[in-house]
Amino acid sequence: MSRRVLLLHGLWMPGFAMAWLAGKLRSAGFDPEIFAYGSVADGPDRAVPRLIDIIGDEDVDIVAHSLGGLITLQALLDAPHLKVRRVVCLGSPLAGSGAASGMLRWPVATYLLGRSATLLQSGFPHWQGQAQVGVVAGRVPHGLGALFGQFAGDHDGTVAVEETRLPGVADHVVIDASHSGMLWSVDAADQAIAFLRDGRFSRPA
Repeated sequence: MSRRVLLLHGLWMPGFAMAWLAGKLRSAGFDPEIFAYGSVADGPDRAVPRLIDIIGDEDVDIVAHSLGGLITLQALLDAPHLKVRRVVCLGSPLAGSGAASGMLRWPVATYLLGRSATLLQSGFPHWQGQAQVGVVAGRVPHGLGALFGQFAGDHDGTVAVEETRLPGVADHVVIDASHSGMLWSVDAADQAIAFLRDGRFSRPA
């Protein structure tokens, strides 16, 4: 029986943004299902309870892009009974987003980030949940995040690599991809598949 995998998109993106990655997971033998939510109008307050309900009592893995990773970890913290084995976060600012904090200096950002602003800013101090979490970070700096955030090191155009590092995660890998480009990156898909199968990312021998 195929392993069920939920896919969560990021901020300002529709559910079908995860369709290409869903296809790669399906070809690898998984049973992908896209979880769409209103990242601005709804945010974590509504997305987290919905995600908990959809997971239910089933065994499931999760692959989440950007804000989707934060939504996922918040759900697992709120409902530690969930049977989520492994989570792959793609470009998720799990330690807090400098770009989001920078944007909030402008009044219009309140509308652009909506109900997700607080979670994006704060992130998490560490991970102590039951699920194994793996994080894929990008280092191709194509994106508008640099206009708002001060990136001292490598970044994917929206999220700094350091913002993806969270104490307690099972594995972390950096690939050549931009923030949005991860959704169509063969390398990102292969890394996600490797972690879902083995609990660790693949690296050159």
